[in-house]
Amino acid sequence: MQRRRFFRTATGAAVSLNQFPYYLFAAEKPKTAIDRVLLGPKKIALSRLAQGSGTSGVGGSSNQTRKLGVEGLAELFRAGYDQGLNFFDTADQYGTHPHVARALTTVPRDKVVLLSKTRASTAAEMRADLDRFRRELKTDFIDILLLHCMMDKDWNKQKRGAMDVIEEAQAKGIVRTKGVSCHTLEALKTAAAEPWVEVDLARLNPAQAAMDADPNTVIGVLKEMKAAGKGIIGMKILGAGKLRNRVDEALQFALHQEVLDCFTIGAESRAEMEDVLRKIPAASVRG
Repeated sequence: MQRRRFFRTATGAAVSLNQFPYYLFAAEKPKTAIDRVLLGPKKIALSRLAQGSGTSGVGGSSNQTRKLGVEGLAELFRAGYDQGLNFFDTADQYGTHPHVARALTTVPRDKVVLLSKTRASTAAEMRADLDRFRRELKTDFIDILLLHCMMDKDWNKQKRGAMDVIEEAQAKGIVRTKGVSCHTLEALKTAAAEPWVEVDLARLNPAQAAMDADPNTVIGVLKEMKAAGKGIIGMKILGAGKLRNRVDEALQFALHQEVLDCFTIGAESRAEMEDVLRKIPAASVRG
C-alpha cells in the first residue's frame, strides 16, 4: 500500500500533496533562481539557487560524479554560471572538489561562492582538511564551510576542536562564513542556539521526505535561527529525488518560506538544471 504524504498549511490543516493548494503559497512578485540574496551575518552575496553536486553523495562520490565525471560535472557548473548561478555546493563526502576546480579554470574564482563541508571533529583533522580542501579546489579560500551532517544533540561539544580551527581560519580570511548541516531535529535545535553557527543547511520540503521532522516543526526551529541573525540554505527541496515528479509544488513551497534565504538542488544534467531555472519564476507566483 502506497503511503500518502501530507504537510500542514499555515492554518494547521493537513493537506495531501496530491491536492497542493497553490493559492496558499502564491507571492506577489516573481522570484528567480539568479536573484542575488545576502546570506547570514557576513552578507555573502549569492544566487537564490545553488547547483548541488551530492545527490546520494557518500564515500567520495555522488550521482553527479558517477553519471557525469569530472568534465561533465565541471561543464554543468559552468553552464549554471553562464545562466546566472554563482553558488556551487560541494563537499568532501561527495568527492566533488576536483570537479569544481576544473570548472574554476574557465569561471572566475572571485565571481562564484563555494560551499564545502567537512566531517572533521578534532583540531588536527580540521587543519588537515582546510589544507587539503584548498589544494583540491585550487583556491586560497572557501566562502562557506560547514560541519557536515550533524546528528547528535551535543555536536557543538564533540566538534569544538574543529570549530575553533574554522574560527581561526575565518579570522585569517581562509573561510568567509561558517556553520553546519543538520540531519536530526535535536541537532537542528542545537544549531539554532549555538552562537558559533552563522549559516545552517536545513532539510525542508512539503512532503516530509528525507527531513528531520514535519515541515511546521522544522520551520519553527528555522524561525528561531532567523531571529538570531543566522543564514539558512534549504536542501532536500525535492525530497532527495522523491518529488522529482512534483517539482512545481516543491519549488513553490520552498519559495514561499521566508526562513529560507536560498536553496540547493542537485541537478544531474543540464536539461534538469535548466528546467528548474525555468520553473522557479512561475512557481513563485502561481495562484
